Amino acid sequence: MAQEAVSRTADRVAQEARRGGEDEPRLERFMNNKPPIFKDGYDPDGAQTWLEGIERIFGAMRCLDEHKVLLGGYVLHDEADHWWGNANQRLNLKVENISG
Repeated sequence: MAQEAVSRTADRVAQEARRGGEDEPRLERFMNNKPPIFKDGYDPDGAQTWLEGIERIFGAMRCLDEHKVLLGGYVLHDEADHWWGNANQRLNLKVENISG
């Protein structure tokens, strides 16, 4: 039974390593599509335009939701990046409290 648990853990670590190895080419592919950068503060219209442009790229790349979050966050700059960092931190805390 202990061996089985170790084997499952090793399999999970190997899968995560493979996925991590795919992140760099995925980011490169994403950036080659020249995604719009969003750096403004409160700008609902600008945010909507940015989101539509990003979603068009995600559709073409057939991105999974987990990749959308990482890639979309990559092109948030300045004030938008600060907002996302704070929002992401709050979201992660809520998830940990629910599961923990």
